[in-house]
Amino acid sequence: MTLPSILNKNNFSLPVIAAPLFIISNPKLVIAQCKAGVLGSFPALNARPQEVLDDWLSEITEELASFKSKNPDIPVAPFAVNQIVHKSNDVRLDKDMEMCIKYKVPVVITSLGARPEVNEAIHSYGGIVLHDVINNRFAHKAIEKGADGLIAVAAGAGGHAGVTSPFALLQEIREWYDGPLALSGSIATGSAVLASQAAGADFGYIGSAFIATEEANANEGYKEAITKYAADDIVYTNLVTGVHGNYLKPSLANAGFDPDNLPTSDPSKMDFGPEGMEKKKAWKDIWGCGQGINAIKDILSTSELVNKLKNEYENARNKILSDAA
Repeated sequence: MTLPSILNKNNFSLPVIAAPLFIISNPKLVIAQCKAGVLGSFPALNARPQEVLDDWLSEITEELASFKSKNPDIPVAPFAVNQIVHKSNDVRLDKDMEMCIKYKVPVVITSLGARPEVNEAIHSYGGIVLHDVINNRFAHKAIEKGADGLIAVAAGAGGHAGVTSPFALLQEIREWYDGPLALSGSIATGSAVLASQAAGADFGYIGSAFIATEEANANEGYKEAITKYAADDIVYTNLVTGVHGNYLKPSLANAGFDPDNLPTSDPSKMDFGPEGMEKKKAWKDIWGCGQGINAIKDILSTSELVNKLKNEYENARNKILSDAA
């Protein structure tokens, strides 16, 4: 299947979608990602209060349009807004969707539920919807309800994540689905991006590596932690939000928990509405990240990180071609 024009690879310097990072992704980071040629994204809930979303979307669309007009030969990737479509976020979701429609946001990434009315609203102006899924059953549901593409969130992904091997998850989805597909899960190098394509994905989906960038809205302790720790320092738990995800053990310990004996949360009490989010001090104190962080050694600018990924991608591809020859 041909990718939709919004995801035309001529608009990318590297087949990468930057994951929306709660609290961390902001206009500065998104603009830098898109200018570097990878799709930048942010959660709508990062714009607080809700009225700030109008300002953010105005800033991003105007800055990218200006940059494109002045640099017509440089690939400038589209941007995305992540919408939590869980029922607890209904009040904020309606207002945030109005802003997405107003600015004709090119790509909307939906999470924690698949809702036809959201997809139809995005389609009304020509936008596309990518829905993140942790298993093949959810993938079927997302496409049945009108999503244009999938983000396969495999084992090892940062924040909310599944437990299925990326090889198994991609194989199961590609058995029946030939549309746009990104892979999330421990992707922090250019060679891992190439591997995701070899396994059947169109894009690598990278989150944790962008936490340790100069533009990211993360405190210095969080950024330094991303460069210091590895997969053994991460625990999979539903404690933080009620949805299972990967988090740094040291941040859990600093918040007063024993990372080796964590309590569990009641999934039925999930609350992603504005009030529920504000009540969770843990959102700021406990740091989510994926198992691929050992590859992240330095805090870089976004452009430097993307250039590093591009070099790794080309080196890996050249090695494969050389070995095949």
